[in-house]
Amino acid sequence: MKTEKIGIIGAMKSETEGLFAAMQNAAWETVSGMHVGTGTLDGKEVVVVTSGIGKVFAAMAAEMLILRYGVTALLNTGVAGGLSPDLTVCDAVVATDVVQHDMNTTALGDPRGFISGVGLVKIPTDKRLTDVLYEAAVAEGIHTVKGTVASGDIFVADKKVKKDIRGRFGAVACEMEGASIGQVAHVNGVPFTVLRTISDGGDGMEFDIFMQMAAERSVTLTRHFLSLL
Repeated sequence: MKTEKIGIIGAMKSETEGLFAAMQNAAWETVSGMHVGTGTLDGKEVVVVTSGIGKVFAAMAAEMLILRYGVTALLNTGVAGGLSPDLTVCDAVVATDVVQHDMNTTALGDPRGFISGVGLVKIPTDKRLTDVLYEAAVAEGIHTVKGTVASGDIFVADKKVKKDIRGRFGAVACEMEGASIGQVAHVNGVPFTVLRTISDGGDGMEFDIFMQMAAERSVTLTRHFLSLL
């Protein structure tokens, strides 16, 4: 099996600083305003990037990791709002698929979330990577749910929006990057998966309180994931 080079994307500094701090043989550069670190982490060759918040920054980071750094797999890690009643703060979500809940060409007869040019509403994550992620979370003793992660350029802080996203797509968590990374990975034929730890209940109310704790947990799970690959 060829050597893997894992590209890891976190939107915010709090989601990547613990990874940067643990890297060995690290080199740093700034590309398109994004902080990028290359090196090894838990025995794996990695490229870690702090992309910035939102789908456009995340897509830029994913394409950069594939074309400039030649990564063989992508992991999006960080925090999210919980949509499932089975989740509470600092629980984990491992995406089985991703959807862009704000993608809307229904006026053309398409279903909500349909991605023109891809032909899908939900993009499946890579089974191997997703299974290893789940194994890592279970091994850490963290309550973990598999399911659809919904992304959009909206910080969801409204109960009606939360209910709509969950009802329409069956999503268990919502955030602002994973599905755009999934689209880039899918188009380029690169396996990907998404890990999220819950910072709030999808209404934003607890975000400021639990965001740092949830981000640190996502770092722990990401490192455990790398150690199992």
